[in-house]
Amino acid sequence: MGTTKFLIPVVVILGFLGLSSVFVVDEREKALVLQFGQIKSVKEEPGLSFKIPFIQEVVRYDDRILSLDTDTIEVTPSDDRRLVVDAFARYRIRDVVQFRQAVGVGGIRVAEDRLSSILNAQIREVLGADQVTSDTILSEDRRELMRRIQRQAQRSAEGLGLDVVDVRLKQTNLPEQNLEATFARMRAEREREAADEIARGNEAAQRVRALADRTVTETLSDAEREAQVIRGEADAERSAIYAEAYGQDPEFYAFYRSLEAYEKALTGGNSSMVMTPDSEFFDYLRSGTAPE
Repeated sequence: MGTTKFLIPVVVILGFLGLSSVFVVDEREKALVLQFGQIKSVKEEPGLSFKIPFIQEVVRYDDRILSLDTDTIEVTPSDDRRLVVDAFARYRIRDVVQFRQAVGVGGIRVAEDRLSSILNAQIREVLGADQVTSDTILSEDRRELMRRIQRQAQRSAEGLGLDVVDVRLKQTNLPEQNLEATFARMRAEREREAADEIARGNEAAQRVRALADRTVTETLSDAEREAQVIRGEADAERSAIYAEAYGQDPEFYAFYRSLEAYEKALTGGNSSMVMTPDSEFFDYLRSGTAPE
């Protein structure tokens, strides 16, 4: 019975020590076995591993591709048009030993602070280089600029044991204080273009109206000319008829012309004539017969 009481604590202690000496490395991570802060072994393959309890400790690092959002910064391209740039990067830990030596116990937090500084410096250097304008940054050449930033950041991050997989510019905007001036300039340009379009439209409308007025004038002139010709032909025909009538019956012709004269002279109440009663004009009014 006394032996059993002694063995149970021993078994418990041995079991605890056994469990403390075993650890599992996940396929998504890498691990370092440290002894008093010194690296004793590197565990990069997933599976079961061992360490000395209480003397050695295990530090795990993510082996997946990680994302880092950089702080928003202002850059000044070669055309002196300032831009606000917001970028992000994807990176992974390439060498856990070098990574541990570079960042110490700070781990990912310290590494991302240093990587963010590297990225901001490379963004300023690449986007502020000669022949890189704001239009270049906003064009399809933006892809090549991002590749240049990635390559230069990769060279700078090698000392941290990191691989910079990709760098992207999320946003590229004007500073807030410049937006209103830019919008005002854009509005002025659009208003100028609208004024030009209106002026060209008015000019085209004037040409159309002038052409229409000329066409109307020419049409009326042609019609008036044709009307005058027709009236002249009608007057000539009427005169010929009158002449023919006069030749056949002069007395009837004189009577008809007198009736026309009466009609014209006596129409309306505002006409006044001064003549003697025995005037020839009244011959057909004094008697029912024509004068001899």
